[in-house]
Amino acid sequence: MSTNKFGFWSIVLLGINAIIGSGIFLLPNKAYALTGSFSLIVILFDMILAISMALCFAELSGLFKKNGGPYVYAKAAFGDFVGFEVGFMKAAVSIIAWATMANGFVTALSAVWPIASGPIYKNSIIIALITFLAIINILGVKLSEILNNIVTIGKILPLLLFISVGIFFINGGNFTPFFTTQVTETSSFGAAALLIFYAFTGFESISSAAEDMDDPKKNLPRAILVVMLIVSAFYLSIQAVSIGILGTSLANTQTPIATAASEFLGPVGGILVTAGTLISIGGINIAASFLTPRNIVAIADDKLLPPVFSRYSKYGTPYVAIAFSAILTIFIALSGSFTQLAAISVVSRFTQYLPTCLAVIVLRKKNPTEKSSLRLPFGPVIPLISVIVSVWLLVQSDLEKILIGLGGLIIGIPFYFLMKKQYLDK
Repeated sequence: MSTNKFGFWSIVLLGINAIIGSGIFLLPNKAYALTGSFSLIVILFDMILAISMALCFAELSGLFKKNGGPYVYAKAAFGDFVGFEVGFMKAAVSIIAWATMANGFVTALSAVWPIASGPIYKNSIIIALITFLAIINILGVKLSEILNNIVTIGKILPLLLFISVGIFFINGGNFTPFFTTQVTETSSFGAAALLIFYAFTGFESISSAAEDMDDPKKNLPRAILVVMLIVSAFYLSIQAVSIGILGTSLANTQTPIATAASEFLGPVGGILVTAGTLISIGGINIAASFLTPRNIVAIADDKLLPPVFSRYSKYGTPYVAIAFSAILTIFIALSGSFTQLAAISVVSRFTQYLPTCLAVIVLRKKNPTEKSSLRLPFGPVIPLISVIVSVWLLVQSDLEKILIGLGGLIIGIPFYFLMKKQYLDK
């Protein structure tokens, strides 16, 4: 296997790339429409929850050097079956999410190049994008690292410009109706919290490729914490600037950041943000293409998937898992059914979060002598609060999405017993 590994700051950039996607460019208006200026408090609430959950991932990532992240933690704490269910859902959701993001890239591209929306062009671009990223991944970790770093920096720069310049054009009067009647409505707060929380998801993916990272037990916990602090600062700042520039009109614009940027930077600002959107969606495709196959490899290494998925190329990359995930992603992206299946990715992420938070408590009792390089204070308090708030947040979703998410777990059951009979029992 290759000795090329992601260093600390490359892990941080990978994490930022995995979290910040197209959502941040559309988030401010939807959050403001639900809770007004109080959306800043909602973001702060979600930030605390996301960081608490990320800290659980950080502690566990300091115990393992193996690919798989949530799958590895659940398996170690609760056994093969629960581990497989978590890993199965993570792999499925990752592929569906990548297919959705690949399609989203074409949608964003068509805004500046309308011909891209035509069926032939659209399908060709999707196939070309996914195939290109798969080839880059097969050719080596170093090439993926360089491409990820460049694109992530290109994604961050327009947002930094938006914040650093926009802060001087904020109208303080736009924050005056801070406490409004809609804030007292639990349903509005819950809906806004659920909406905004989705923008924080993705941090769980960083630990999926631990084997491709330098000194993961030391670097991963620190990187996860740094990533969440940076992303949180971006989200709060972007929301504040958007409110300060647009005021109540923020709720009615479909392109909040681009519209706000045009207010103080003119047409150039709108163009920069549009370019940033394209780079952002392209970047999250890069992160997905790198992280998704590693979930499959982790399960195959434990003989819960055919061993062929554990094969590595001369470049030190899991070429079978990369090719398989790319082909499946193309199929889903072109089928059009991913729009329905994408609902699974929303709720089913909690099938990774809840077991991981609980695994912190279980593994501390199971292996009391093993110490992580980042250990949470206050005993079980942070994991338990994360679980309780997560359950509350989950029930804010509609019943259909919850059933679809649970349906994914049911689908995984026969796969587990089939794989167990075929490979694990031998």
